[in-house]
Amino acid sequence: MTSICTLDVEFADKIDTLLKPPSPHEVQDYFDKLIKTRQCRGISIKQDGEYGKGVYAEREFAEDNLVLKDQMVVGAQHSSNKVDCLVCSYCFRFIGSIELQIGRKLYLQDLGLSSSKDCVGMHQHTSKGFCLDDSLDEEENSLMMGHKKSESCSSSDQDDKIPLPKEVIAALMNGDLVLPHSNQFSLPSVVPCPGGCGEANYCSKLCAEADWELFHSLLCTGERSGSSCREALMKFVQHANETNDIFFPAAKAVSFTILNYKKLKAARLENQESYCHLNSSEDYGFSLLLEAWKPLSMGYKKKWWDCIALPDDVGSHDEASFRLQIRELAFTSLQLLKEAIFDKECAPLFSLEIYGHIIGMFELNNLDLVVASPVEDYFLYIDDLPHPEKEKAEQITRPFLDALGDDYSVCCQGTAFFPIQSCMNHSCCPNAKAFKREEDKDGQATIISLRPISRGEEITISYIDEDLPFEERQVLLADYGFRCRCPKCIEDQP
Repeated sequence: MTSICTLDVEFADKIDTLLKPPSPHEVQDYFDKLIKTRQCRGISIKQDGEYGKGVYAEREFAEDNLVLKDQMVVGAQHSSNKVDCLVCSYCFRFIGSIELQIGRKLYLQDLGLSSSKDCVGMHQHTSKGFCLDDSLDEEENSLMMGHKKSESCSSSDQDDKIPLPKEVIAALMNGDLVLPHSNQFSLPSVVPCPGGCGEANYCSKLCAEADWELFHSLLCTGERSGSSCREALMKFVQHANETNDIFFPAAKAVSFTILNYKKLKAARLENQESYCHLNSSEDYGFSLLLEAWKPLSMGYKKKWWDCIALPDDVGSHDEASFRLQIRELAFTSLQLLKEAIFDKECAPLFSLEIYGHIIGMFELNNLDLVVASPVEDYFLYIDDLPHPEKEKAEQITRPFLDALGDDYSVCCQGTAFFPIQSCMNHSCCPNAKAFKREEDKDGQATIISLRPISRGEEITISYIDEDLPFEERQVLLADYGFRCRCPKCIEDQP
């Protein structure tokens, strides 16, 4: 039996308005203003009837030039990845110290937690004076399942690792043991969540305040949370961890829109508009919701259960059943989120139609969130030291490297929606790529030119592995809803 969301019926007209694609004028105005705020001089967004939005060069780019640095609207670290990486919950920069990153990973590894397993648990211990006898909070030690890790960040078997004494790991985490040359890789200090949840940590007070204002105040499970029901919120978190952590960025998108709506409303009140007028005018309130929703309205959307790729182990005869199960999964997630943070003035956001389209937007538009770990740079630095100095340093560092095993350095990974990057069209012979340079230490999308790009030329990236055979490329691109007709595909077509 298919579950029914009553809000889909009650707010059908408003939902249709929220999901209606913005007019070409609205799109152009929005992106023209957005580009001015980004580190992306020399590009523009243009629209055409066949391919929709596209990114074009307004100047010449040489090979390996920076084309774009794009700040995400919404992003979230994969649940499983939190075992390996302690990062800022807002900008996703690595935080703490080299010692804390290594010690925390070894501690969780000794608990039997590993991002290479299907079910993992995690807890973020960051304060000085941590004791290995401390027990994990029940909700923080729940089983978690997230996105599969990429091969570049794969883990080795526990049998390949040589464990260290617990007191050594504790000394590393507490700052009582300092590794040689770690001062060459200083990281921002850990700033805890202002709501007291213990789950979110930040690289600065500014990031903590920004995340609280934009997302986290409604999604924090701490005592100072703005959630109407912390218990329901914890159940939402558990459900996402046990099923699919794409629900986390979806919840952040809903939270972002609600908080943006409240900010817009407060600004109107400060301009001496009547509070009575604001509350009595339903159309006026909805116009504010439309304005708050605008950043998300720009992303291409389809319902998640309609656009998610069919798994390899699901045959075409089971497709209808599979998509129904995905819909029911989203419905359960939505009900938990609704119980936790429902806002009557923003009620249409809690319809299954809107929620499904938000998740579908991430499915179709997301660029993987990736930030390289400084731990890898640290061990490479040790390896490159002059021989006498290297030998001395490795007497201390080698046991830690052996304890970590092959996965001694794992990048931060997650899912994010980048507004300008999402406008870039695909080509199997792209002229640009997403690529982090040495100086790119946070979660912003960085697009680099692969070859010289002429003024007026469209800037394209590849959504898939462009080195695959023609038919395999077309099958993968079918999940995005189009058949590629780039020069390479025209040439390769049988």
